[in-house]
Amino acid sequence: MKAMLCMLILVWATAQAQQPTRIAAASDLRFALDDILENYREDHPERSIEVIYGSSGRFSTQIINGAPFDLYFSADIAYPEALAEAGLAASEVVPYALGRLVLWSSTREASELRLEDLQQSEFRRIAIANPRHAPYGARAKEALESAGLWDSLESRLVFGENIAHTMQLVRSGAAEVGIIALSLALSPIILDQGGYYLIDDALHQPLEQGFIVTARAADNETAHHFAHYMGQNESRSIMRAYGFVLPSE
Repeated sequence: MKAMLCMLILVWATAQAQQPTRIAAASDLRFALDDILENYREDHPERSIEVIYGSSGRFSTQIINGAPFDLYFSADIAYPEALAEAGLAASEVVPYALGRLVLWSSTREASELRLEDLQQSEFRRIAIANPRHAPYGARAKEALESAGLWDSLESRLVFGENIAHTMQLVRSGAAEVGIIALSLALSPIILDQGGYYLIDDALHQPLEQGFIVTARAADNETAHHFAHYMGQNESRSIMRAYGFVLPSE
């Protein structure tokens, strides 16, 4: 009986060791982090990592409720800070970027647009991320309020679950224009579909972004190794190429 128990423990431990390190990442990182992970896997093929993209706010709630994520990259540093205060982090909160908001359209040359142009009747639907749980949506709302446009445009807004879904609403024609992340506007899938208008960041609170190694990954060597890799020059160059402003710059 004791031998059987030892065997079961060994099998369980082996299965745990073989599980990939899991990253929960804000969807504005969809292309930048994919590029960084491609390099990481080439440099460290022995280390297995998978990433899931979505809303920062929803990921925070899931981690609180025990979701099996080892690293958490949030588009709003306040979420990982709150998790750290609650004892759910195995690392310091690491600021990794400042995000930027842009106007983007698949039917109009967005570089010629300004926020006040959203009042034009041709823009029947305007996409932003849901302000309740998506940091880019909260900042988009702040920008529209600062510009005195929120009340007049609110009835025309359609909400994406996250910033990548917001971009998809515009690409699919569900909205004529959207407020999306600069990192997505610079992505390969839409970079050749026209320009964008960079929204004045004085109109909203900074999109300061940060990550943590979660408490469940305290002994996960790959999680800590990748956290360090994010600060390397190659990773920083990729982040810069996607329009992120790096903390030390």
